[in-house]
Amino acid sequence: MSIVALKNAVVTLIQKAKGSGGTSELGGSESTPLLRGSNSNSSRHDNLSSSSSDIIYGRNSAQDLENSPMSVGKDNRNGDNGSDNEKANLGFFQSVDPRVISDLIIGLSDGLTVPFALTAGLSSLGDAKLVITGGFAELISGAISMGLGGYLGAKSESDYYHAEVKKEKRKFYDNSNLINREIEDILLEINPNFSDETIVSFIKDLQRTPELMVDFIIRYGRGLDEPAENRELISAVTIGGGYLLGGLVPLVPYFFVSDVGTGLIYSIIVMVVTLFWFGYVKTKLSMGSGSSTSKKVTEGVEMVVVGGVAAGAAWFFVKLLG
Repeated sequence: MSIVALKNAVVTLIQKAKGSGGTSELGGSESTPLLRGSNSNSSRHDNLSSSSSDIIYGRNSAQDLENSPMSVGKDNRNGDNGSDNEKANLGFFQSVDPRVISDLIIGLSDGLTVPFALTAGLSSLGDAKLVITGGFAELISGAISMGLGGYLGAKSESDYYHAEVKKEKRKFYDNSNLINREIEDILLEINPNFSDETIVSFIKDLQRTPELMVDFIIRYGRGLDEPAENRELISAVTIGGGYLLGGLVPLVPYFFVSDVGTGLIYSIIVMVVTLFWFGYVKTKLSMGSGSSTSKKVTEGVEMVVVGGVAAGAAWFFVKLLG
């Protein structure tokens, strides 16, 4: 990533903050330099601190920052992720949060394989009613379990994000010079050839809105994005619902036949088609225009193989034990 791209991203964040009145809260009657001199052995750090010493901010801005939400820059998060043709091909999914799509894929992939393996295994006992009853029991319990797992995972992610934000805000309050050092380290990691003047210029742009300094470190230094509102609930419903929806597919054929063997054959046919198209579409959504037709077909075949192996193993062992 070039410094120009980074500065363009920050300009967008600054414009967003100005539009919401974020910068007006940071003024104060008494001000001090944001970048101070340092006793560090690094001459580059010393030069940067000296070059930036004329930037000031309100003394109360750190306290305002401590209480402010990290909401700036969200409009620029998704950005332009592909060409117009790719957006047209993805259609509805282009407007959906990628995390929601990821959760849906997780739920569907487990829902299509685990209940399929279970119903195939139970079918070896020769009782269609047992297949339906056992399949539904596993389907409900599995959906609840997957939903809870999604909720706890999203909650942990959210807690970690807010803990990191709080830590950086406190660091800014205690010693703002540490924030500038972190930004410098991030820029040098992106490109070690950045000049001191370029880094100082970039930091000065960020210093105009201290919230952006913390947001920059969280997003580019920690690699974290702010979780969406109600992320935990959305993740739980999406994963659990995906599991429930996927698990119904191999179970449906048993409702329309009296012979369990015939039901198994129909279930296998339905699942071969479903698993293939699931793998195909999953690859298209996750890789976009970067996926070739052969890659999507390969992923579809792999899904069929995985589901088939799981179902075959379940059928064999239940038959062996029975």
